[in-house]
Amino acid sequence: MSEAKRRTVGRPASTAKASGGHSQSLVRGLTLLEYLAASPLGLALSEVAEMAELAPSTTHRLLQALQSQGFVTQENEQGLWRIDVKTFRIGNSFLEARDVVATSRPFLRRLTAETGETANLGIRDGATAVFLAQHESPQMMRMITRLGSRAPLHASGVGKALLAWMPNDERAQLLDGCELARVTANTLYQPDTLQVETEQIRAQGFACDREEHAVGLHCVAACVFDEHGAPMAAISVSGPVARIPEARLLTLGALVRQTADEITQQLGGQVPR
Repeated sequence: MSEAKRRTVGRPASTAKASGGHSQSLVRGLTLLEYLAASPLGLALSEVAEMAELAPSTTHRLLQALQSQGFVTQENEQGLWRIDVKTFRIGNSFLEARDVVATSRPFLRRLTAETGETANLGIRDGATAVFLAQHESPQMMRMITRLGSRAPLHASGVGKALLAWMPNDERAQLLDGCELARVTANTLYQPDTLQVETEQIRAQGFACDREEHAVGLHCVAACVFDEHGAPMAAISVSGPVARIPEARLLTLGALVRQTADEITQQLGGQVPR
């Protein structure tokens, strides 16, 4: 992985500066964890320091403190820093605490069994969708998403489903307040076009990603709702265009919508009508 690419992968919005009454060292340490968590291949000390806008000596001291507690580790051969097992355990406890993840897993397995394709679960975090669970397709050619990875709301099936069911004013503020990247040639990145798209998604009950996040990949997704009828997560089925042509998208969309409604019901949620 090139040095330039490492510096741009997954850089979170937070900064290393302390605010309010928070401990500066604590905030800085957590910020370093964010950078390392977003860089699965690891980062050199100089890269972490540059991203956090800290002196290398300060960065090294913070990393050593995190290492002593089992949150990060350093690879001896190249000297790269990575997250360690304790960080994974904490992240995993978050997943276990969210009923939607545990509740959805058997439904994801069922979707894969019924469709032969990979099934996913994601939630919204700001302007991105974060993938929390997945059941992989048994096919040799299949879609695989690293848990914890992100996709733009406007350029992914899960993201567009969540976007469509957001409150109108919140969605408008999000679309107008950030620059929407054109991930592929098929990405819908104009606010007016996306507004029309969200209306169609709400009308049919599911979202379609037609090679908008990755060339050669089709996806259908539908929302899981809380007790107030607000979107709390979305599930999807994804696979290569060769196995999910346009005609199959609508069939899969109805199945995914039905499955999402079942998860909503099991969680005590309410599907908006």
